[in-house]
Amino acid sequence: MARHVKKPLAAAIALLLLSTAAFAQDTTAADEAAAKKKKEEAAATELGAVTVTARKREETLQEVPVAVTAFTETALENYNVEDLGDLDALVPNLTIYAARGASSTVTAYIRGVGQSDPLWGVDPGVGIYIDDVYVARPQGALLDLLDVERIEVLRGPQGTLYGKNTIGGAIRYLTRQPVATNEGRAELVAGTQSRFDVRAVANAQLGSDAVDGRIAVAALNHDGFGENRANGAPVSDQEVLVARGAVALHPHADLDVTIAGDWTDDQSGVRGGRRLNAANPFDPAQTPPFDDRYDIASGMPNVNDVASGGASATVAWHGGEGWSLKSITAWRRSETATTIDFDQLPDPIADVDGTLDDEQLSQELQLAVERGAIDAVFGAYWFDGSAGGTVRNDFRGATFTATSGSVDTESMALYGEGTWRFARDWSLTLGARWTNETKRAHVLNRAFADATFATALATQAAFDDSASYANVSPRIVLDWHASDALMLYASASRGFKSGGFNIRANVAAVPASARPFDDESVTAYELGAKLGSADGRVALAAAAFHEDYRDIQLSVFSAYDSNGDGVDDAFFGDFTNAARGEIDGLELELAARLGERWRVQGNYAWLDARYDEYVDRGTDVSGTKRFTNAPPRSGMLSLEYAWPFAGGELAARVTYARQSRVYPTTDLSEAIAQGSYGLLDAGLAWHSASRAWRVTLQGSNLADTEYRTSGYNVPVLGVLTGFYGEPRQVSLGVRYDW
Repeated sequence: MARHVKKPLAAAIALLLLSTAAFAQDTTAADEAAAKKKKEEAAATELGAVTVTARKREETLQEVPVAVTAFTETALENYNVEDLGDLDALVPNLTIYAARGASSTVTAYIRGVGQSDPLWGVDPGVGIYIDDVYVARPQGALLDLLDVERIEVLRGPQGTLYGKNTIGGAIRYLTRQPVATNEGRAELVAGTQSRFDVRAVANAQLGSDAVDGRIAVAALNHDGFGENRANGAPVSDQEVLVARGAVALHPHADLDVTIAGDWTDDQSGVRGGRRLNAANPFDPAQTPPFDDRYDIASGMPNVNDVASGGASATVAWHGGEGWSLKSITAWRRSETATTIDFDQLPDPIADVDGTLDDEQLSQELQLAVERGAIDAVFGAYWFDGSAGGTVRNDFRGATFTATSGSVDTESMALYGEGTWRFARDWSLTLGARWTNETKRAHVLNRAFADATFATALATQAAFDDSASYANVSPRIVLDWHASDALMLYASASRGFKSGGFNIRANVAAVPASARPFDDESVTAYELGAKLGSADGRVALAAAAFHEDYRDIQLSVFSAYDSNGDGVDDAFFGDFTNAARGEIDGLELELAARLGERWRVQGNYAWLDARYDEYVDRGTDVSGTKRFTNAPPRSGMLSLEYAWPFAGGELAARVTYARQSRVYPTTDLSEAIAQGSYGLLDAGLAWHSASRAWRVTLQGSNLADTEYRTSGYNVPVLGVLTGFYGEPRQVSLGVRYDW
């Protein structure tokens, strides 16, 4: 931010006279000085345009007729965003957090559309992309921020340009690319729970103007928020290593090749949760719940390990006559070993452990054309992935079952979207995506004699089956630039998510559970506006929408009788197309610079998600059901004030976010439901005048508010557990850029 120094009136008059004389003498130096000063004064009060590539081409936020929220690296730092979960309150109608007992497995919902089941065979409803590479599985997808250039969150179905499981929206994680300079960064952060984070970035030319390289590494650590009182092990601790590297080749003026790779090793401990019932009826000691919301008394090992990574090659040819061609080839893999103690007690009441792994290979070709009044993108996409593993269940030390197998997915798509500026201020966008997807499931679910899982007693499900799904998702947008400051748009679009198989199927309990479930779709209608003040100090975005949600895929726990004694003593995860519904909503986003020192940013979201039909065992119970992870109201307000300090600039920020009551699970347990709550964050950030040094003091959840993000409700095993967001956190960070 430019410093504004008040000058005496006489000096101002003298400066004006000198400038006038210089102008009369046609002195260009005075022109340059005046222009520079005007630019600095404008920079002190203007917001600055944020460039996004939400439609596969560069546009500013105020130009793109899509409900998208974007954060630059600076904005992410100011808001103390450390991983994707911290975006929750910053984006209207976004709910994102770590899934139940995991630390880096993501649960994401946008406008009430998503999927909370992280097991293979079930696809997410919000697509996550790293540099335009789709991340198929939620394990390890709650990405920590490292050397990020920008994050874009696109709301509503993105069935045309993204397609693959973006029925609710898309989250794009865009990293910094190698550049032709020698530069770097080192950062240390220390904080509560013995937090100690180290991040480092280096960029250099590699012996030639045609080769640039970049590498970023991080080690993220903190002690547990709680402990396992059965063995003293930490609970909800963090131990993460991250590395990312890229090499950019420029063999020709019109050809760029980027080869990139990333690796993450997450050995954080299991997340602790609070038991919400007075006692578990199957606990011999009748252990009461602990006061601390993170303490547990589990008899299971503290295992919650995720190793993930991938590599990609991007080749971009910038042709003449307004066209370019891009190829993105990518491979990713993750491996997970985890234990889940549903009951969180020493005895095996509902103990689950498993290993999961997935691998994916994808290829995308994009042709971008810019010819006069036409901008268009055409593409072809191919995806081949396999996900599977083994999950073992020990219920009350008496019932032992295991699920094993895999689901292979092959997806092909052709897409195109073009914008025609048919009048000076009017544009029409038409697009469509054709998708053909085949899934093959290999499932073997058996009951065993004991906890060694060596002797099989019965087979609950065994099948090798496949299903194919085809879809055409169109999009149409009409936008009108009513003035230089105001753009209005209306759109209709469709999103699609293919069906699949329930790998937990138990044909003895529910015969239909082995049959494939259908694909689901969302048809969305949206009216939006983007408004920017003439002086660049205020930006406002608004969107009103209606979504028709069909064949909703729902994951629910079902109890059953495992030994034929007429008493339900076990459960499995059933998966069906149980419902259809409608979603209405309104979103407002505001950013403003109030003079040279003050900045305000905020959002408000209203959401009305309701079931028109919800079939449970042949009966429509839609009147008693509610959407999960769809709070009716949410909002955020952030104030920042900056002033010169110690030869640099000091900025103070206060952020308050609030949301109304939400049901995080499909069972709609009132004990797990989270009532209305608010979170208070604040921060101080000092930059040296050269911007080389940065010192921050950050605080999150300063009121130490208790709020549940998810939970388990399994009455047949006496399980009622809630998982909570992070407690109060305070950190001090120092960074040096060169």
